[in-house]
Amino acid sequence: MIYTLAAVICAYLLGSIPTAYVFGRLLKGIDIREHGSGNVGATNVFRTMGKGAGIAVFAVDFAKGLVAVTVLPLIFQRMFPGSGKWSGDVLLLLGASAIAGHIWTVFLRFKGGKGVATTAGVMAGLAPLIMAAGLVIWVVVFSIWRYVSFASIIAALSLPAMSVLFGRDIVFTLFCAVLCIVGIYSHRSNIKRLLTGTEKKI
Repeated sequence: MIYTLAAVICAYLLGSIPTAYVFGRLLKGIDIREHGSGNVGATNVFRTMGKGAGIAVFAVDFAKGLVAVTVLPLIFQRMFPGSGKWSGDVLLLLGASAIAGHIWTVFLRFKGGKGVATTAGVMAGLAPLIMAAGLVIWVVVFSIWRYVSFASIIAALSLPAMSVLFGRDIVFTLFCAVLCIVGIYSHRSNIKRLLTGTEKKI
């Protein structure tokens, strides 16, 4: 139990690393929260600092989720042999902690990004086929409407359905449903702008 708790804390802190904020400070000397949409995420970095910085931020945020559910458990097993083999439920908990850290980062007074890249990284580690299906949906929706937020919302909505279609168990499907709800909630301001026609396209 103590190992699980320690790993959850580590996953949360890993997810909490505010990549967009760090890149803004290091590359431009700016606080990304004071530019563009004010969001601490890859899309705002893309708009504010350019394509290269945006892609780099997305890659790091993606890696945070992937590492939390793949590398972190291995590190704990190596450091603490008594921790035993980690169950799938614990991996879900680690993934959820990393995503929560990104959205509610302790380093920025619990106001982080929207969690899209980190969620993608978690899904890549736990269910690569579902992540790939979600990516295809994202690309198709974005190609048609050119809204990053709308594509992300639709991709989030597809997760529970993809879990069922790929034959995952009820626990994983519920996990996907929670990710869907959190994803929509984190995009609530974007939804308002989409409804009023003020959301920016890329």
